[in-house]
Amino acid sequence: MSRFETWTRTVASRMRGAERDAGAGFVEYAGLMIIIAGIFTLIDSLGLDNMISTAIFNAVSDVVGGG
Repeated sequence: MSRFETWTRTVASRMRGAERDAGAGFVEYAGLMIIIAGIFTLIDSLGLDNMISTAIFNAVSDVVGGG
């Protein structure tokens, strides 16, 4: 078997095999964490944290019936 045939089989098996997306999960997870951290930073810098927590408290109080 020539080197080209070996290379072709290796590339084809990696494209179709179980390990074709190896490492993609980590990259996607890291990207998601960066986006979430950015959202939290934005909420904190705009001072929306108290407004959001008050709105959640009021919504839960309305559902539960407490006041």
